[in-house]
Amino acid sequence: MSNSCTILLVLLVGFCFISWKHSLIGVSDALKLAGRGLIFLGLCTWMIYIIPRMKFFFFPVSQELPEIPPPDPYKQNQENARRIQQDQHNDKASGYAERVLKPRQEASLQQKIERCYRMTGETWKLSPGFAVGGEGEEIFEDVNADESPNQGAKRRRNLKQTLNQLPTKQEVPKQKKVIVLPDEPTEDTEGAVQIALRCPGRRTIHRRFLKSWSSQFLCDWMLKAGFHPAIYSLYSSFPRTEVLTAADVSLEEAGIHTNTLLNVEEREAHKA
Repeated sequence: MSNSCTILLVLLVGFCFISWKHSLIGVSDALKLAGRGLIFLGLCTWMIYIIPRMKFFFFPVSQELPEIPPPDPYKQNQENARRIQQDQHNDKASGYAERVLKPRQEASLQQKIERCYRMTGETWKLSPGFAVGGEGEEIFEDVNADESPNQGAKRRRNLKQTLNQLPTKQEVPKQKKVIVLPDEPTEDTEGAVQIALRCPGRRTIHRRFLKSWSSQFLCDWMLKAGFHPAIYSLYSSFPRTEVLTAADVSLEEAGIHTNTLLNVEEREAHKA
């Protein structure tokens, strides 16, 4: 559109100049001719501007919506598999919190409350107490006729305090199991194998054992690493089988003959 306007302007200017050169007109007539040319140029510009819009007004163009490509089945299956795997992880995490973390927190809170009451001398708060008007009130019916109401109330209050003061039980210190692993043999020792434990947190630890040692050392090693054998167990990589661990079973009898990688996984009973 700009190119056509430029060409039209050049042609108009040339026409005006040629007409003025070959005519016997004065300056005023030349100015009038130039003004008429400008008016003509404005009318042409307005026509160029308005004609395409009038065309769209009388003949509207229907715009078709672009076609939406069909979804890729591979990406859709991949997204569904990712969503299912995420839901399984969320269920497992919530189940572990309800089954393990919440009872531990409640037991720890109860122990702290009992310890606080024993330190402050308020052990009577740990007793179930007596219901008002129940069997506990029968012990105060033996009122002497000679004592005043104040004396009777004082006697009953002292008797309640005596009954509520339960004897404190001496806590027997729990003997913690001390895990002692045998000294790690050297690499050139006959019968020495390198065992690696792949923990759930993607942490891998290594240690050397003798094939003649008891497989119970694997459980002790796993417990020392922070994974209790009651919850976790050891599994071989391929084929996936649980490693037999017992005090009377050696590592060689458990199927460990060479350097081995074992996975620390949660037992099936705790996964449910």
